[in-house]
Amino acid sequence: MFNSKIQTENQQVFLPVLQDRNIKLFVKREDSIHPFVSGNKFRKLKYNLAAAYKQKHTTLLTFGGAFSNHIAATAVAGKSMGFKTIGIIRGDELGNDLEKTLARNATLREAYHNGMKFWFVSRAAYREKSSKKFLDHLKKQFGNFYLVPEGGTNTLAVKGCEEILMPEDEKFDYICVAVGTGGTIAGLINSAKNHQKVIGFPALKGDFLTDEINLFTEKKDNWRLENSYHFGGYGKSNSELITFINSFKRASTIPLDPIYTGKMLFGILDLIERDQFSENSKILAIHTGGLQGIKGFNERLKQKHQRTIE
Repeated sequence: MFNSKIQTENQQVFLPVLQDRNIKLFVKREDSIHPFVSGNKFRKLKYNLAAAYKQKHTTLLTFGGAFSNHIAATAVAGKSMGFKTIGIIRGDELGNDLEKTLARNATLREAYHNGMKFWFVSRAAYREKSSKKFLDHLKKQFGNFYLVPEGGTNTLAVKGCEEILMPEDEKFDYICVAVGTGGTIAGLINSAKNHQKVIGFPALKGDFLTDEINLFTEKKDNWRLENSYHFGGYGKSNSELITFINSFKRASTIPLDPIYTGKMLFGILDLIERDQFSENSKILAIHTGGLQGIKGFNERLKQKHQRTIE
């Protein structure tokens, strides 16, 4: 699986607003690659796992929050290639009663069942995860390991994400993608053709992402970020977003997650309704996966007695 180039289907979406504006919208179904190592997680891990194997590492170590798709994907991918995996998890309170945490958290439960060992750290300590002191401490604690950054983003991850676009995708005017750490959009920026504009929809609040993206691409004029569709920040949602995700699935058969792709598609259709795309535009939205996280997200919604994702 990780030794081959994978091509995914572009599924057209048919909605009245698209017909009214004479706009064609397709979704690249990267979520279909694998139930857990799907979308950009597969793309980001592909060359990192190859490098770890070539360097004769036996252990992968990475970072993430309690509901991180990246944590689950690294555990599953690592197991499939014979690696031990270690997850440094934000939130030391989660380690007080691991059995209780796993019962309530489908993401960590999946990672645990695939052999990942957890080390729960405080949020203050987690903010130091990139410091030399913190990394030296990890080496003393766990020995030699191959480090996969939080969210998987590094140069090798960007290389993998450059393979998302295929020659037949040259017909699209716009490439749209949700943005977390910036690696996926950087790969798309690098591989997009000159006539194409890449639009990112950040799932986080803040203006730091531009600098992060610029670390991995030299192109400056073929992309932009739409910062108005984060719904309050990472992991945040409201009833409007959940209602949209459910109605979009009923209309298109395409499931969306509430962290990334739901916000992106909401933003795309809102921009279309506000005539921000010219008539006859062809738009390709990248489905970056993350569907495994819906179960845990719904558990939190149920606790708040709120509507869940269908």
